[in-house]
Amino acid sequence: MKRNEFRYFHRLRVRWAEVDMQKIVFNAHYLMYLDTAMSLYWRALALPYEEAMHQLGGDIYVKKAAVEFQASARMDDSLDVALRCDRVGNSSMTFVGAIFRGEELLITGELIYVFADPATQTSRPVPAPLREVLQGFERGESMVEVRTGNWETLGADAGRIRTQVFVEEQRIPADLEWDEADATAVHAVAYNRLGQPIATGRLLAAEGTAKVGRMAVHRVMRGAGVGEQVLRSLAAVAVARGDHLLTLHAQRTAEPFYARLGFRPAGAPFEEAGIPHITMTSGLPLAD
Repeated sequence: MKRNEFRYFHRLRVRWAEVDMQKIVFNAHYLMYLDTAMSLYWRALALPYEEAMHQLGGDIYVKKAAVEFQASARMDDSLDVALRCDRVGNSSMTFVGAIFRGEELLITGELIYVFADPATQTSRPVPAPLREVLQGFERGESMVEVRTGNWETLGADAGRIRTQVFVEEQRIPADLEWDEADATAVHAVAYNRLGQPIATGRLLAAEGTAKVGRMAVHRVMRGAGVGEQVLRSLAAVAVARGDHLLTLHAQRTAEPFYARLGFRPAGAPFEEAGIPHITMTSGLPLAD
């Protein structure tokens, strides 16, 4: 089994608590590594697990977990845990896993899950939308579609994400979240392959300078690249209408995210809705 047989990889470093006195990883931890990668695989599918399973009308349960050992991982090794969906049957899904140290194969594994009724835990056929998501991902298809439009078209879905992130999670008062700018802004909403909204943002215009605001990503999907797709879609709209500068008020915790995309601080930090922010700007188009 080789690395090029997989599309999905999760990187980890072996910690002290995971090894024995010889600094070799305890056998049981390899299944934990595969299980962790499996949970992150769902993020790669752009599926917030709980909400996706609710919409699909079921849940998945482990039927079989097997590991075959080739060589041992050691303390402080950097490992790549690879997964692929190898087969989708009537009610089961078979995943093949592998753990590599560089190009060296250490462990292979097989995880078989059954789609089932969560109340009775009796098996059900794998829903067609889930089957298509899994097979599409393994074919290299995009898991996210970003749509841009006005508030009338996208407001319900954009509002849902903003309510979850800003009002419920960050506890920003609702009367500070909603304003008249929504009616004239260009909005972007990212959808997964089940049609669920998972991220949003809006674009305002001011004489050649475009302002991005209300950037919000479903908490489960943060770090999966969805926010970048939304931001790049808004930047493309700004370029198309002739804007040459993009500005935004970044929450200080999100500053590294924007910096990676070429944004630079402009001015002193400040508070907005009780949360530390800083103004950041970037030329257009955004750097790749």
